[in-house]
Amino acid sequence: MNNKLIEKYNISVPRYTSYPPANYFREFGEEEYVDAVIRSNNARNGNVSFYIHIPYCRRLCHYCGCNSYAMQKEDRIGAYIDALHREIDLVARHISKDRKISQIHYGGGSPTAMPVGVLKELNEHLLSLLPTIGQPEIAIECHPGFLTPKDWEGLAEARFNRFSIGVQDFDTEVLKAVNREPSALLMEEIFEILRGVGAGINLDFLFGLPGQTPESFNHSIRKAVSLRPDRLTTFSYGHCPWIFKRQLILEKQGLPSAEDKAEMFRKAKETLTGAGYLGIGLDHFVLPDDELATALNTHKLHRNFQGYCTRRTTAQVYAFGVTGISQLETAYAQNSKAIPEYIEEVSSGRLPIKKGYLLSAQEQIAREVIETLMCNYHIDWSEIAQSLSLDTSAIKQAVNYDEARLSEMQTDGILRFNDAELTMTEDGNPFVRNVAATLDPLMINTTRKFSKPI
Repeated sequence: MNNKLIEKYNISVPRYTSYPPANYFREFGEEEYVDAVIRSNNARNGNVSFYIHIPYCRRLCHYCGCNSYAMQKEDRIGAYIDALHREIDLVARHISKDRKISQIHYGGGSPTAMPVGVLKELNEHLLSLLPTIGQPEIAIECHPGFLTPKDWEGLAEARFNRFSIGVQDFDTEVLKAVNREPSALLMEEIFEILRGVGAGINLDFLFGLPGQTPESFNHSIRKAVSLRPDRLTTFSYGHCPWIFKRQLILEKQGLPSAEDKAEMFRKAKETLTGAGYLGIGLDHFVLPDDELATALNTHKLHRNFQGYCTRRTTAQVYAFGVTGISQLETAYAQNSKAIPEYIEEVSSGRLPIKKGYLLSAQEQIAREVIETLMCNYHIDWSEIAQSLSLDTSAIKQAVNYDEARLSEMQTDGILRFNDAELTMTEDGNPFVRNVAATLDPLMINTTRKFSKPI
């Protein structure tokens, strides 16, 4: 990676897991959310995705930027699970019964901190509400540090068919430094169990942690390649101690430089592409026969807060649990962040919506442009115009289409563009967030703080 590009473009920009980003959310109420849910029944994309947030962890990792909490007493956890079931019913009564579930995703926290039976009952509840598409994706984020063979087998029996295993690093000293428990089983044993039931396997890694070097991180990636997961992610650690105070512990230990982080990514990418993996978006790598690879090759890749998805599984997202964010065609809505408040609201028959955002018509267009670029590294202006039943001039007017700025980026070698399309270069891919921010009208003269790309 070119150090001059790092120096120029490694600046604060949004991650764009949503548009607008979550730090633009404002006060939002139950009535606004219900109205958005009802309108979602007539949206262009009729599929349904359910997201379940399990906030509990057996041990809190110092780097974590998720909405996570230490384990509580059994009765408090039971009250939270009961509230999840009640919230599901409160929302489901507004969703048309002729729609289909294409995706279910459990995140956290550590969803696998819950007993398998609890997760199975939640799946059964969700799947009783609506029919599904053929082979819906039912995914769960897994902390392997506390799971037995019986647990892995039970998760498969609970109908989970995609497992995202949070390895982060195979180096136990790195894990110790960030307060993360290593896998209880050999990864080979986990793979044997999951492969035996035909499940999809993702391995998740995090670079930029104390104790990591380009060589040591690449050693972990080489080990991962030998296991041959279907998908592998190399997330860049986002250091935001002004939001997540526990990250200050890592700052005291010493974090790798931006140059070392860039080299970690470069070496990892070289190893993965050399082993036949195809790069997807910012940080994902998949085998060539994976459906995400097919979607990328046809410029049909999508993304939500849960990660990359195809048009087959793409859906409007209805989120349940503390801090859960629903992503609908016209609005975002986020639940309460406090577990006691969440339980009290839902137990009283109220939806626990606290924040959200109602997108204007212009922002819905900008979202389509930025999500397309972030997922596919490519924008065909006429394709977007056709999908939205508008002309290309209206699309460009809805974003901050600045030819002078784009020309500068083209001179720097991070993109190519003309009137018809815009395409990231291979050297420019790590800076796709910068290009998206250039097209983002909300970034004009903004004073908001974001993490850096590298």
